[in-house]
Amino acid sequence: MTVKTVQELMDAVKGDEPSIIWVEGTLDGYIDKVRVGSNKSILGKNSKSKIIGAGLFIKEAKNVIVQNLAISKVSEGEGDAIGVQKSENIWIDHCDLSSDLENGKDYYDGLADFSHGVDYVTVSNTFFHDHYKASLVGQSDSNGDEDSGKLHITYANNHWKNINSRMPLLRFGTAHIINSYYDGDSHGDSAINSRMGAQTLVESNVFVGIKDALTSRFSKEDGYAVEDDNDFGDSENSAPKGKLTSVPYEYELLGSENVEKAVVGVAGNTLTLA
Repeated sequence: MTVKTVQELMDAVKGDEPSIIWVEGTLDGYIDKVRVGSNKSILGKNSKSKIIGAGLFIKEAKNVIVQNLAISKVSEGEGDAIGVQKSENIWIDHCDLSSDLENGKDYYDGLADFSHGVDYVTVSNTFFHDHYKASLVGQSDSNGDEDSGKLHITYANNHWKNINSRMPLLRFGTAHIINSYYDGDSHGDSAINSRMGAQTLVESNVFVGIKDALTSRFSKEDGYAVEDDNDFGDSENSAPKGKLTSVPYEYELLGSENVEKAVVGVAGNTLTLA
Protein backbone atom coordinates (compact mmCIF):
# COMPACT_ATOMS: atom_id res chain seq x y z
CA MET A 1 0.00 0.00 0.00
CA THR A 2 1.04 3.63 -0.47
CA VAL A 3 0.55 6.28 2.23
CA LYS A 4 0.57 10.05 1.82
CA THR A 5 -0.35 11.30 5.34
CA VAL A 6 0.79 10.55 8.89
CA GLN A 7 -2.65 9.15 9.72
CA GLU A 8 -2.54 6.78 6.74
CA LEU A 9 0.89 5.60 7.88
CA MET A 10 -0.32 5.03 11.44
CA ASP A 11 -3.19 2.91 10.18
CA ALA A 12 -1.01 0.94 7.75
CA VAL A 13 1.63 -0.18 10.27
CA LYS A 14 -0.75 -1.56 12.90
CA GLY A 15 -0.89 -5.27 13.71
CA ASP A 16 1.49 -8.06 12.80
CA GLU A 17 0.33 -9.05 9.32
CA PRO A 18 3.15 -8.88 6.76
CA SER A 19 2.91 -5.58 4.87
CA ILE A 20 4.96 -3.39 2.54
CA ILE A 21 4.14 0.27 3.08
CA TRP A 22 5.38 2.83 0.55
CA VAL A 23 5.78 6.43 1.73
CA GLU A 24 5.12 8.97 -1.01
CA GLY A 25 6.02 12.64 -0.66
CA THR A 26 6.20 14.53 2.64
CA LEU A 27 4.17 13.40 5.65
CA ASP A 28 3.98 16.39 7.97
CA GLY A 29 2.45 16.93 11.39
CA TYR A 30 2.44 15.16 14.74
CA ILE A 31 -0.65 13.15 15.66
CA ASP A 32 0.92 10.50 17.85
CA LYS A 33 3.89 8.18 17.73
CA VAL A 34 3.67 5.94 14.68
CA ARG A 35 3.46 2.56 16.42
CA VAL A 36 4.86 -0.14 14.16
CA GLY A 37 3.83 -3.80 14.40
CA SER A 38 5.80 -6.88 13.36
CA ASN A 39 6.58 -7.93 9.79
CA LYS A 40 6.48 -4.46 8.29
CA SER A 41 8.62 -2.90 5.56
CA ILE A 42 8.29 0.89 5.53
CA LEU A 43 9.93 2.14 2.35
CA GLY A 44 10.38 5.59 0.88
CA LYS A 45 9.75 5.63 -2.84
CA ASN A 46 12.55 8.11 -3.52
CA SER A 47 14.53 11.00 -2.02
CA LYS A 48 11.32 13.04 -1.64
CA SER A 49 9.89 10.54 0.88
CA LYS A 50 9.95 12.34 4.23
CA ILE A 51 8.29 12.42 7.64
CA ILE A 52 8.47 15.68 9.58
CA GLY A 53 7.59 15.89 13.26
CA ALA A 54 6.40 12.30 13.77
CA GLY A 55 8.65 9.42 14.75
CA LEU A 56 8.44 5.66 14.29
CA PHE A 57 8.02 3.66 17.53
CA ILE A 58 8.80 -0.05 17.25
CA LYS A 59 7.91 -1.89 20.47
CA GLU A 60 7.50 -5.63 21.08
CA ALA A 61 7.84 -6.29 17.36
CA LYS A 62 9.93 -8.48 15.05
CA ASN A 63 11.10 -8.30 11.46
CA VAL A 64 10.84 -4.61 10.65
CA ILE A 65 12.59 -2.77 7.81
CA VAL A 66 12.76 1.02 7.56
CA GLN A 67 14.43 2.11 4.34
CA ASN A 68 14.99 5.23 2.25
CA LEU A 69 13.17 7.68 4.54
CA ALA A 70 14.07 11.12 5.84
CA ILE A 71 12.69 11.68 9.35
CA SER A 72 13.27 15.04 11.03
CA LYS A 73 12.40 17.34 13.93
CA VAL A 74 10.63 14.96 16.28
CA SER A 75 10.64 16.90 19.56
CA GLU A 76 11.51 15.30 22.92
CA GLY A 77 7.94 14.97 24.14
CA GLU A 78 7.00 13.17 20.95
CA GLY A 79 9.74 10.53 21.08
CA ASP A 80 12.65 9.58 18.85
CA ALA A 81 12.88 9.80 15.10
CA ILE A 82 13.14 6.00 15.30
CA GLY A 83 12.71 4.44 18.75
CA VAL A 84 12.95 0.69 19.27
CA GLN A 85 12.11 -1.19 22.49
CA LYS A 86 11.71 -4.88 23.34
CA SER A 87 12.04 -5.85 19.66
CA GLU A 88 14.35 -7.89 17.46
CA ASN A 89 15.44 -8.30 13.86
CA ILE A 90 15.29 -4.65 12.86
CA TRP A 91 17.00 -3.15 9.79
CA ILE A 92 17.30 0.61 9.29
CA ASP A 93 18.89 1.39 5.94
CA HIS A 94 19.47 4.44 3.74
CA CYS A 95 17.66 6.84 6.05
CA ASP A 96 18.27 10.54 6.71
CA LEU A 97 17.73 11.38 10.40
CA SER A 98 18.07 14.93 11.71
CA SER A 99 16.74 17.83 13.78
CA ASP A 100 18.64 21.08 14.45
CA LEU A 101 21.05 22.55 17.00
CA GLU A 102 19.08 25.73 17.65
CA ASN A 103 16.82 24.63 20.53
CA GLY A 104 19.19 23.17 23.13
CA LYS A 105 20.33 19.62 23.75
CA ASP A 106 17.11 18.37 25.37
CA TYR A 107 14.54 19.82 22.96
CA TYR A 108 14.82 16.73 20.75
CA ASP A 109 15.28 13.15 21.89
CA GLY A 110 17.24 10.56 19.91
CA LEU A 111 17.48 9.97 16.19
CA ALA A 112 17.73 6.18 16.51
CA ASP A 113 17.49 4.76 20.04
CA PHE A 114 17.48 1.08 21.04
CA SER A 115 16.58 0.01 24.57
CA HIS A 116 14.80 -2.44 26.89
CA GLY A 117 16.26 -5.68 25.59
CA VAL A 118 16.29 -4.90 21.87
CA ASP A 119 18.32 -7.46 19.92
CA TYR A 120 19.75 -8.00 16.43
CA VAL A 121 19.65 -4.58 14.82
CA THR A 122 21.49 -3.22 11.79
CA VAL A 123 21.76 0.48 10.96
CA SER A 124 23.37 0.96 7.56
CA ASN A 125 23.96 3.67 4.95
CA THR A 126 22.22 6.24 7.14
CA PHE A 127 22.94 9.97 7.35
CA PHE A 128 22.74 11.30 10.92
CA HIS A 129 23.09 15.07 11.06
CA ASP A 130 22.40 18.33 12.91
CA HIS A 131 21.51 16.92 16.30
CA TYR A 132 22.78 16.78 19.87
CA LYS A 133 22.32 13.18 21.11
CA ALA A 134 21.98 10.90 18.11
CA SER A 135 21.82 7.20 18.96
CA LEU A 136 21.43 5.46 22.33
CA VAL A 137 21.91 1.73 22.88
CA GLY A 138 20.79 0.71 26.39
CA GLN A 139 18.29 2.65 28.44
CA SER A 140 20.33 3.55 31.53
CA ASP A 141 23.16 2.44 33.82
CA SER A 142 20.60 0.68 36.03
CA ASN A 143 18.93 -1.39 33.28
CA GLY A 144 21.47 -4.21 33.13
CA ASP A 145 19.03 -6.95 34.15
CA GLU A 146 17.00 -6.36 30.99
CA ASP A 147 19.78 -5.37 28.59
CA SER A 148 22.72 -7.64 29.46
CA GLY A 149 23.20 -10.40 26.91
CA LYS A 150 21.14 -8.55 24.32
CA LEU A 151 21.62 -5.31 22.34
CA HIS A 152 23.57 -6.93 19.49
CA ILE A 153 23.82 -4.13 16.94
CA THR A 154 25.74 -3.32 13.77
CA TYR A 155 26.39 0.19 12.47
CA ALA A 156 27.76 0.06 8.91
CA ASN A 157 28.57 2.67 6.25
CA ASN A 158 26.94 5.58 8.07
CA HIS A 159 27.66 9.30 7.82
CA TRP A 160 27.56 11.31 11.05
CA LYS A 161 27.74 15.09 10.56
CA ASN A 162 27.33 18.01 12.96
CA ILE A 163 26.38 15.71 15.86
CA ASN A 164 27.37 16.52 19.44
CA SER A 165 27.38 13.03 21.01
CA ARG A 166 26.00 9.45 21.04
CA MET A 167 27.38 8.18 17.75
CA PRO A 168 26.42 5.81 19.41
CA LEU A 169 26.40 5.63 23.21
CA LEU A 170 26.45 1.95 24.23
CA ARG A 171 25.57 0.28 27.52
CA PHE A 172 25.74 -3.48 28.19
CA GLY A 173 25.46 -4.41 24.50
CA THR A 174 27.68 -5.81 21.75
CA ALA A 175 28.31 -3.48 18.83
CA HIS A 176 30.15 -3.69 15.52
CA ILE A 177 30.86 -0.29 13.96
CA ILE A 178 32.44 -0.20 10.51
CA ASN A 179 33.04 1.89 7.39
CA SER A 180 31.61 5.13 8.79
CA TYR A 181 32.54 8.78 8.40
CA TYR A 182 32.31 11.14 11.38
CA ASP A 183 32.43 14.89 10.74
CA GLY A 184 32.05 16.88 13.95
CA ASP A 185 31.71 20.14 12.02
CA SER A 186 32.66 22.13 15.19
CA HIS A 187 30.03 20.37 17.38
CA GLY A 188 31.59 16.92 17.82
CA ASP A 189 32.18 16.16 21.50
CA SER A 190 32.10 12.36 21.85
CA ALA A 191 31.45 9.87 19.05
CA ILE A 192 31.53 6.18 20.08
CA ASN A 193 31.05 5.93 23.85
CA SER A 194 31.26 2.36 25.22
CA ARG A 195 30.01 2.09 28.82
CA MET A 196 28.70 -0.32 31.47
CA GLY A 197 30.53 -3.38 30.17
CA ALA A 198 29.61 -2.93 26.50
CA GLN A 199 31.89 -4.68 24.03
CA THR A 200 32.55 -2.85 20.78
CA LEU A 201 34.49 -3.74 17.65
CA VAL A 202 35.38 -0.59 15.70
CA GLU A 203 36.90 -0.99 12.23
CA SER A 204 37.64 1.14 9.20
CA ASN A 205 36.13 4.49 10.33
CA VAL A 206 37.23 8.11 9.91
CA PHE A 207 36.84 10.86 12.54
CA VAL A 208 37.19 14.56 11.71
CA GLY A 209 36.63 17.35 14.23
CA ILE A 210 35.67 15.02 17.09
CA LYS A 211 36.98 15.66 20.64
CA ASP A 212 36.70 12.04 21.85
CA ALA A 213 36.38 9.64 18.94
CA LEU A 214 36.30 6.38 20.93
CA THR A 215 35.91 6.57 24.68
CA SER A 216 34.25 5.34 27.86
CA ARG A 217 32.79 8.31 29.73
CA PHE A 218 30.29 9.24 32.43
CA SER A 219 29.15 5.83 33.76
CA LYS A 220 30.11 4.04 36.96
CA GLU A 221 31.56 1.16 34.92
CA ASP A 222 33.71 1.24 31.80
CA GLY A 223 32.80 -0.25 28.49
CA TYR A 224 35.40 -1.72 26.15
CA ALA A 225 36.54 -1.52 22.56
CA VAL A 226 38.80 -3.21 20.05
CA GLU A 227 39.78 -1.01 17.14
CA ASP A 228 41.54 -1.57 13.82
CA ASP A 229 42.26 0.64 10.80
CA ASN A 230 40.58 3.80 12.11
CA ASP A 231 41.67 7.34 11.26
CA PHE A 232 41.08 9.25 14.50
CA GLY A 233 42.28 12.60 13.12
CA ASP A 234 43.17 14.86 16.05
CA SER A 235 41.41 12.56 18.52
CA GLU A 236 42.24 9.14 19.92
CA ASN A 237 40.94 5.92 21.43
CA SER A 238 40.75 6.16 25.22
CA ALA A 239 38.40 3.21 25.85
CA PRO A 240 39.81 0.17 27.68
CA LYS A 241 40.71 -2.68 25.35
CA GLY A 242 37.93 -5.23 25.00
CA LYS A 243 37.48 -8.85 23.96
CA LEU A 244 35.26 -8.52 20.89
CA THR A 245 37.54 -9.40 17.98
CA SER A 246 35.11 -11.13 15.60
CA VAL A 247 31.42 -11.25 14.71
CA PRO A 248 29.35 -14.19 13.37
CA TYR A 249 28.77 -12.90 9.85
CA GLU A 250 30.73 -11.99 6.74
CA TYR A 251 31.40 -8.34 5.92
CA GLU A 252 33.68 -6.18 3.81
CA LEU A 253 35.87 -3.42 5.17
CA LEU A 254 36.39 -0.43 2.88
CA GLY A 255 39.67 0.67 4.40
CA SER A 256 39.72 3.98 6.24
CA GLU A 257 41.33 5.74 3.27
CA ASN A 258 38.28 4.89 1.11
CA VAL A 259 35.47 5.60 3.58
CA GLU A 260 34.78 9.27 2.83
CA LYS A 261 34.33 8.71 -0.90
CA ALA A 262 32.18 5.62 -0.39
CA VAL A 263 29.89 7.04 2.30
CA VAL A 264 29.49 10.81 1.97
CA GLY A 265 26.68 11.55 -0.46
CA VAL A 266 25.73 7.88 -0.60
CA ALA A 267 24.35 7.44 2.93
CA GLY A 268 20.86 8.84 3.37
CA ASN A 269 17.57 8.46 1.51
CA THR A 270 19.36 8.50 -1.82
CA LEU A 271 17.63 5.51 -3.43
CA THR A 272 14.86 5.33 -6.00
CA LEU A 273 12.89 2.22 -5.11
CA ALA A 274 9.59 2.77 -6.90
